[in-house]
Amino acid sequence: MVNNTYADFKMLPNAEAEAAFQSDVLSEGYSAFRRLLDGITEAIKTAADADIAGIEHSIAKASRLFPEPVNFSPSWACIWSELEATVAAKKHVLSSISHSDRTGEWQVIMDNPQVVQEVVCYPGLDFHDAAYLYAYFRPQLEKSEYIRLQKIQTVIQEIGNLNK
Repeated sequence: MVNNTYADFKMLPNAEAEAAFQSDVLSEGYSAFRRLLDGITEAIKTAADADIAGIEHSIAKASRLFPEPVNFSPSWACIWSELEATVAAKKHVLSSISHSDRTGEWQVIMDNPQVVQEVVCYPGLDFHDAAYLYAYFRPQLEKSEYIRLQKIQTVIQEIGNLNK
């Protein structure tokens, strides 16, 4: 069994190595392609400002080598555009918030005031986790939905009496 990883993929030095990687993934199928996608997703999650261009390049290369990801799974029919949109949203967040303002507690809130449904909130996050969640959910917003990435300035939190 071949065990190609995203790290291997990023280091492919030339077209010949790319073709060998492509052949290995195609012969192994779903599992190998899934490892590649998991690696790209993890790279997006942990990306700092300087990492974005490399991730954009990796997605472009992966989409060139595997133009029909639906052949691995129907759920991946639009995976390249989804990953590109996620990276673009994270790039926007990173370019909008200065390094000095990234410390502290962050949260991501999503809501659609036009329908009866609960507000979704991810509280107590560090900046990079919040930036990734924002980037992940931003491209998926439906009509009238909104998403907020916000820094918490003051918190009062209490826990109920467990002995009641």
